[in-house]
Amino acid sequence: MSLSPKKYETLSEAVNALNKRGYTYDFQIKDKGLFCTVRNCYYQTRELLITEVYRFEGISDPMYNEVVYAVESNDGLKGVIIDAYGAYSDEFKTNLLKDIPVKKRP
Repeated sequence: MSLSPKKYETLSEAVNALNKRGYTYDFQIKDKGLFCTVRNCYYQTRELLITEVYRFEGISDPMYNEVVYAVESNDGLKGVIIDAYGAYSDEFKTNLLKDIPVKKRP
């Protein structure tokens, strides 16, 4: 999956840029969907769309292999979710994210 319209050097740079573009909510995994604690909203995977993906590799430590997903709900709520990949990945989270449709590139 490659949906990275911009290039960022660090995870925090990507998250800050996404926040400035309206992706201000943090999503948490809950059951078989995502939950936004601030708005007290639960979304099933079919109610979400991954709009951007940014992958970062740790230069000296594989513990820092992470992916930032920009996610938008069907009612317009925009947020981010961060996942690790490789040895430190959360298998449940990774599999759940695979069930969220990904925006098609133009």
